[in-house]
Amino acid sequence: MKKIIPGLFLAAAVLVSPPAAHAASSHIKVDGAAVASDVKPEMKNNRTMVPLRVISENLGAAVDWSHSEVTLTKNKMKVILKVNSATAVKNGEEVQLDSKPYVKNNRVLVPLRFIAETFGCTVGYSNSTVTVDSPPLVINDIAIKTLQTEYHMTMGGVVEQINGNSYIDSVYKLMDSGKGQKVDAPASFAWRANIDVPGSYYKNKQYDFLDSKGSSVKRYDVYTLVEAFPAEDLKGFAKVLIHDAKSDQWYLFSETAVNSLAKLTDSASSNGYSKVISNTVV
Repeated sequence: MKKIIPGLFLAAAVLVSPPAAHAASSHIKVDGAAVASDVKPEMKNNRTMVPLRVISENLGAAVDWSHSEVTLTKNKMKVILKVNSATAVKNGEEVQLDSKPYVKNNRVLVPLRFIAETFGCTVGYSNSTVTVDSPPLVINDIAIKTLQTEYHMTMGGVVEQINGNSYIDSVYKLMDSGKGQKVDAPASFAWRANIDVPGSYYKNKQYDFLDSKGSSVKRYDVYTLVEAFPAEDLKGFAKVLIHDAKSDQWYLFSETAVNSLAKLTDSASSNGYSKVISNTVV
């Protein structure tokens, strides 16, 4: 079973146009949502510098800090940066930066365009706001507009929609890459736990990728083993399965991937990329 860890990258810094006086008081928007940060963007050496963790995590990146070195990973890209060094390492190859990362108020600031354009994003500046827009996820030649998630509790359920392109893309790639080998459908699976049949599964969460008209293009359902039975009765049963609802195919799925999905969707919610469209929990 594969263990997937969501992540990110980096590459080369490029000039940006806004003057220093404006950049010093600017704010950040990523995929249309205002990003909160205790350190605002600023100009240094004619480059717009932004807080690394805030930008990277809102573009679906994993950020690891060790001493004066920062590692960013996303999909197959891995970039290593060092504070006060103009040399970065991108997938094992050295890359020269036009502006060195530095620390301010315990935050690492890096050249904005360097990060954004490496991820295929576009950078803009308007009304004292720096904007970063990432391309939409495309499945079967159809652009995905919204990720709709759903989960149920004992009494009622919650439906949310996520609209940040980077979050949607990261969730999809994590789920698609995290699938293990194909397996048969379990004997019992439902939203509610079946405590009468050993080897039954309950639906942990449903992820529906919708187009601009709100139609489902792809749907994955994550199921967790009901463990209300003696260990010997559960021998041989995987703890987590994922169901591709469109193709009606089941796969093994890792607990690590489930935790990573939870972190991504929680981050999207806390950063203003999701909204609750239905809540029937009582």
